[in-house]
Amino acid sequence: MSKIVVSQFRATAVVAAPMLLLVGALSGCAPGGPPEMPPPEVNVAVVEARPIVEWDTYDGRIAAIETVELRPRVTGYLAGVHFREGGEVAKGALLFTVDDREYRAALASAQANTARAATRLQVARTEYQRAEQLKAARAVSAEELETRRGEQLQAEADLKAAQAQERQAELNVEFTRIRAPIAGQASLAAVRPGNLVTAGQTLLTTLVSADPVYVEFEGDERMYLKYQAMSRNGERPSSRDARNPVRVALADEQGYPHEGEMVFIDNALDPRTGTIRARAVLPNTDRHFTPGMFARVQLVGSGQHDAILVNERALVTDQDRRYVYVVGDDGRAMRRDLQLGGEAEGLRIVREGLQPGDRVVINGIRKIFFPGMPVKPVVVPMDQPDLVTTPPADAAAPASAGSH
Repeated sequence: MSKIVVSQFRATAVVAAPMLLLVGALSGCAPGGPPEMPPPEVNVAVVEARPIVEWDTYDGRIAAIETVELRPRVTGYLAGVHFREGGEVAKGALLFTVDDREYRAALASAQANTARAATRLQVARTEYQRAEQLKAARAVSAEELETRRGEQLQAEADLKAAQAQERQAELNVEFTRIRAPIAGQASLAAVRPGNLVTAGQTLLTTLVSADPVYVEFEGDERMYLKYQAMSRNGERPSSRDARNPVRVALADEQGYPHEGEMVFIDNALDPRTGTIRARAVLPNTDRHFTPGMFARVQLVGSGQHDAILVNERALVTDQDRRYVYVVGDDGRAMRRDLQLGGEAEGLRIVREGLQPGDRVVINGIRKIFFPGMPVKPVVVPMDQPDLVTTPPADAAAPASAGSH
């Protein structure tokens, strides 16, 4: 019995010995607690104050400067369509023709009437001149002379009426050839050859000018009052008097790559919406803009002044508050609540909450689990949050005193 007990004790000792060695090794590596994780590396940017001009942003639409609904000026059967639907046409280009046979017949009749009236006038003038000669010889009465004079005047009036009818007939023949009144882009042909078109009623197609174009938007009363105050203070001229610059971007564009000028401010605010209409003009030589497109519009909203800018990547949202993490000299990331303004130079304006020289975390925010957490800051430019750099040897944050 004693031999069995001794054997079991030896087996237990053999199994337990490695476990004791492992515990002893771990205890030797981190006496007094578990091993400490190194501080996470984050990219920080040093805050600077720089001179900027603020731009106010609006939603707008691209609009054609000229829009024409093309309708015939004579009634008749459409004979032909002479343009590519959806394509650009030059001013004066032939677009449609109306069957002109009856109008040419009317022109020939009007020309004959003019010739007849001219002949009658010539006869009336000859008779009047003969009556004047006979009156001098006392061969005709004064009444006869007056009658001849009246016949000449009547013939002159008849000739003028015939000439007017001839000009109208010529115009009708000309109107059977419908030309583009402006240069621009044509829509679909709404009527096909063989259909009857009515003067002034049947819509044939629409034309819109292509270059330049308008961008139209609306501003509220508060912004309108701000611009008036800026004009009075000399910070920026009124867009009624000066072609202030604007910047424009389409729905799929980053930044504001297109530039234009203000050309119109309405004379009154709409009392139903509390907004006022505005319009800027943009070059469109490359046909980048199409009427009806959505556009984001920026208008100069301040004079030049110093401002603190921060990258949007640094901003964190907490319900209705926005904040950033600022890394202090002790290497700890502390929360800093902000009051923000608009955008400038691709960054966000900070009204309150930061000072020049603050180091703001702009990449690696997800590595910060709580305010005051130690981090390893790597300084990068404010506009390059993803820049990969080699941190300096002294960039590591000191470990907290309570972890040793």
